[in-house]
Formats: sequence, structure tokens, C-alpha cells
Amino acid sequence: MGSNQRFTTLITSVSVETIPAFGACEALLCIRAEGLSSFGATGQNAPPMSHPPAPPAADAPKMPGLPTIDVNEYGGKKDGEKQSMNRRLFMQLLVFDVPAGQAPDFVAAEAAKQLIERKIPGVVYADTMNPRGVGLLTWSENPAHFITDVRPIFSTPHLENVVLRPSFGMLGRTYSLGHEPDLEHALLRRAVDNVLKPGLDWHVWYPLRRTGSFAKLEPQDQGGILREHATIGMAYGAQDIAHDIRLACHGIDAEDNEFVIGLVGKDLHPLSHLVQTMRKTRQTSEFIAKMGPFFVGHVTHRSP
Repeated sequence: MGSNQRFTTLITSVSVETIPAFGACEALLCIRAEGLSSFGATGQNAPPMSHPPAPPAADAPKMPGLPTIDVNEYGGKKDGEKQSMNRRLFMQLLVFDVPAGQAPDFVAAEAAKQLIERKIPGVVYADTMNPRGVGLLTWSENPAHFITDVRPIFSTPHLENVVLRPSFGMLGRTYSLGHEPDLEHALLRRAVDNVLKPGLDWHVWYPLRRTGSFAKLEPQDQGGILREHATIGMAYGAQDIAHDIRLACHGIDAEDNEFVIGLVGKDLHPLSHLVQTMRKTRQTSEFIAKMGPFFVGHVTHRSP
């Protein structure tokens, strides 16, 4: 069976339109990212594209026998054509501790003030597990944004002495699964809508890495494992008690994790309950090498 056929079989058996909750996302985390899809191919079996792929450099030599690299994201068909785009959203979570002599709530408010003044969209959290801890979530299509715009915030008078917690820093990018009905929304707006939605003030963030043995399974075996996870996750989303953000972080995570997961909800218990329920699945019990650390934040400020 060709790689396109394998991917199509896997996706159609899962039958997920827009994954609304963590379980489905962790279940489908890297169908495309780990190479089961050949939608990235540009040969005769490649799907039609609604947007042209990123062209190779004009002076790049074409070496015989080497594959053409395609970094586009692909979604489902729209107006009869397969959607594609070379855009994605990067999201970064920074966690820091406020030193003695400064009030953590004041520093959190100052961080929010800096976001608003600098027109930086983001979310500020109170760290549930550390009374002096604060979290800062920001995002942009351009990862240089975190250097040019976010980084200077920590040189301002009220934030220059905070102590960053490197083990809790997370950076990831949105990615497609190949069947999204609205690719642009899935890549650029869905995650932002989730974190900015009023009332969904409990956010849990954590990285994870899967074992290599999952990639060696036959597509039929993978499909059954993914369906189990997807069904559970969709149930939480359908009841509006847990929604997710899923990001890939291959090669951009200090601890060599592969994905960053965000869970959001109006109550904390369903988010914990979801993680607990997923522990019983074959996906988590057999093929997750590492999860965590977990950052449990409560939203104090939002900057749209």
C-alpha cells in the first residue's frame, strides 16, 4: 500500500473533522508530522493545491535521486481543491518566579500592561503550584517575535529581576492533519480562540514525547490505537468541558520533546479527569515515553 493510501485509510477510519479536545489531538498528534502522510509529496500523486507551495531557492541545485522537500501544510478539499498553505502559528510559554520584595500579582499585572502597551497578544497566568510563579503565553506566525518583541519585556523595571524557570519553557508550532475543512482557521486561529475565550480560565500545558515503536506499527494497528484516543477526546470537547491546543516541537524543545499540549476549560477537574482517562488507553500506556512537566495556570489577564 502506498503512503498516500496508508494515510487516507488512517484518517478516514478515525473520521475526525475538527478535533475539539486533548484526547483526539494526542491520538492524532503526529500522523502527518511523523511521515505517514505523503501529502507533502510534489510528484504525480500529490493533491491539488489551493495555494502554491513554497518554491525552492532559484539557485538551489537539483540533485538527481534526492526527494523534493515540501514544508506546506495541507487540509481537506475546499471548492473542489485540496487546501495548502505555508503558514503556521508559533506559541511560546514562559514561566517565571517573582523574587521576594515584589508582589507576584503586581508583576503579573505589569506583564499584562506591557503586552497591551506593545500590542502583543498573549495570556498571563497565576501559577497554581507556586504562589510566586507567573506564566506568560504569547504567539506569532514569525518566531522572531519572541526575540524582538517579547524578550524586551523582561528588561523593564518590574520584570528585570524575575527568575525564569527553563524546565517549564515550551515552544511549538501548529500543524495540520491533512483533512481540516478550514485549514487557515485550524492553523492560525483555532488555538488563539481557545486561549482567549472568556470563561475558559483554567489552562494546563505540558510537553510529551512518543516512543519510536509506534512508528513501526502497521497502519491498521495505528488506526485502532488512534480511534480509541480520538473517541474519548471528542466526548470531552462535545460536552464543552475540555478543549485543546496541539503543537509540534520537533527540534525546538530543549528536552527533545515532540509535542506541546494545552488543555483549557472553565473548571480544572475535567482537565485532570481527561488526562487520567487517557492513561488507560493503549496509546498512552504503551507509546508515550515522557509527559511533563505540567504547568497549571489560571488566567489573570488576556491581551487579544
